[in-house]
Amino acid sequence: MLYGILLVVQVVLALALIVLVLIQHGKGADAGAAFGSGASSTVFGARGSANFLSRGTAVLATLFFVNSLSLAYMVSNQPEPGSVIDVTTPAPQVIEDRPQPADRPEAPAPGVPEDVPR
Repeated sequence: MLYGILLVVQVVLALALIVLVLIQHGKGADAGAAFGSGASSTVFGARGSANFLSRGTAVLATLFFVNSLSLAYMVSNQPEPGSVIDVTTPAPQVIEDRPQPADRPEAPAPGVPEDVPR
């Protein structure tokens, strides 16, 4: 159960990390901001978005690596499965109510009359 939850968290962290990396501006975008491209009127300010996005990326990357290590630890500490024969339980023994050969009365041989001594 915990493994499944951590696996879903891993996928969500990976997608969020991808989105944050794609949102960030490259170093070339700073040159355009210097000539008044309107970066100073953003929600985070001229330098705030770069700090916020880079810190968010660092936090998500750290969580991603910690989650990856915990998943690897969980997988490596699973018990060895063994063989299929060891894992399966034996089938229950079925006891039939047929009479044993010693308990059956002797029937005459086919084609031999019953009044003939044997």
